[in-house]
Amino acid sequence: MNYLKFFGFTLILIIKLSVFPAAAQLLPLHHGYAHNDYHHKQPLYEALGNGYTYIEADIYLWRNQLIVAHVIPQLRLHKTLERLYLKPLLNCINGTDRTNILPDAPITLMIDIKSASEPTYQALATLLKKYHGILSEYRDGKIIQRQVTIVITGHKPTALLKAQQHRFAFIDEDLMQVQKDTLTTNLYQTASCKYSRLLKWNGRGDLPAEERRILCDYVRQAHRYGKKVRLWASPENPVVWNALLDCGVDLINTDRLTDLKEFLNDRQAIANVSPGT
Repeated sequence: MNYLKFFGFTLILIIKLSVFPAAAQLLPLHHGYAHNDYHHKQPLYEALGNGYTYIEADIYLWRNQLIVAHVIPQLRLHKTLERLYLKPLLNCINGTDRTNILPDAPITLMIDIKSASEPTYQALATLLKKYHGILSEYRDGKIIQRQVTIVITGHKPTALLKAQQHRFAFIDEDLMQVQKDTLTTNLYQTASCKYSRLLKWNGRGDLPAEERRILCDYVRQAHRYGKKVRLWASPENPVVWNALLDCGVDLINTDRLTDLKEFLNDRQAIANVSPGT
């Protein structure tokens, strides 16, 4: 009889765990950066489902709404930043959404401003206050870290953010300026630039020694001030991905979510194999 009671309790526990899958967590995909969200049917969930913790959303301020789109002709008024990203993230974090699982790491939502920087940011700042409970913030010289960090790229209102003593957003610094501007993560958390501004190499043959030296120098400077490095519009192939990671680049920009995931997992598996095994 006692055995039956124990078995019954165990069965109930198993059923409860299966009913609430949100209790599980995905392993985060280190070095992955989910770009060009507009190519995917469910951009946020596809990125999260593949373990990405750096996710980009392109936005325009249009008719007082922050619309997710890469170019103006693709504007769809129902595709707002709040509806596609902020509200789903809140629901995943507070357990309201039990069908989607977050990677087991903080999330960085990179917001690429495509319209005028200052009015767009002012609208964004108002929206972010609604989600203050899950967003990292800067307040009077201190950073309060929470589950989601907002970092602005694209048209960046740098002067406006520098002047604020309280905000829920940070900035993606121009990697080419990282040696001149030594501000800490109070403002900048990442540093990026277009691949072709630093490298001409297309992945054929070896990365030229001089280009490697230049890239590594910029990466070291960024790391010195606590910033993660990304090159955007880089060639989408494993040879280039390997070279960038070998130079210390932190985040690989991709539109090919599953391809990069498989590449990074394979690279990690090889790294985990000890010599002689």
